[in-house]
Amino acid sequence: MLERIYFNTEDDIELVGLLETPNNPTNKVVISIHGMQSNCLKTREHILSKTISEAGIAYFAFNNRGHELMTYTRKTNGEKLLNGGAVYEDVLDGYYDIKGAINKMIELGFNDIYLQGHSLGCTKIVYGYNKLKQENNVSNIKGIILLSLVDIPDCQKYDLGNKYDEMMEYAETKEKEGKLDELMPLGSFDHPISVKTYLRYFKYNEKIDFAKFSDKNYDFKELNNIQIPLFLRWGNVHELVIQNLDELVSFLKSKIKNDKLDIGYIDGADHGYTGKEEMLAKQIIQFIR
Repeated sequence: MLERIYFNTEDDIELVGLLETPNNPTNKVVISIHGMQSNCLKTREHILSKTISEAGIAYFAFNNRGHELMTYTRKTNGEKLLNGGAVYEDVLDGYYDIKGAINKMIELGFNDIYLQGHSLGCTKIVYGYNKLKQENNVSNIKGIILLSLVDIPDCQKYDLGNKYDEMMEYAETKEKEGKLDELMPLGSFDHPISVKTYLRYFKYNEKIDFAKFSDKNYDFKELNNIQIPLFLRWGNVHELVIQNLDELVSFLKSKIKNDKLDIGYIDGADHGYTGKEEMLAKQIIQFIR
């Protein structure tokens, strides 16, 4: 059964998603956190939802406040603010979205929760889980599923090359002028992005810069704080990593100390797992079981 679910965050934002439940009752649910400028209606979400629910596990995909490029954020009092979407979002607010979704699923009777993120959704989950753990509020989270975790600063520096410092200088100038809601120049990022969001990714990023795949000395403490079962996957076609996937997987195996680590990549999959969704779903099901 597929139903629309509304829920509120503790900072008074109203969000909505789709919950697909299996024929037989279950207390297990996957909560899916989509990536940058995405939404809960992607083909990947449909296939994962259908396949995983057919295996007896519920699946909840919702539009977090970073969905699409630009959206209104609707407050619970009815007020609309044009500060949503990938252009304007603060990735740290993903904590509230994730916590709200967890609380809603617990309210609906799902006590075994598996957090699944894709791309930027992985960043939100790792940050959010660490914050929830500090609050001793993770007892219902039974596993973490990270699909295409991205080292965003590393990819940006690789893509822009010598223009990286120029774009940072531009953003810092706009910050001094108090023009944080203005857009960065065309070509400074993969899509239109505000100055404040750009600075969050590339300057004020100490809380989210933990996918340091090129830093051989980094201890990956944020990932190592996840002591419950941990699943990581990438594709090896047009994936948003600059490393060879065999080398990256081997490197992370040596860095992540988790006896329930399930890490690898799907051969022939791209960043969105196009055409490989059912294979991915089956691997997720096996991981949960």
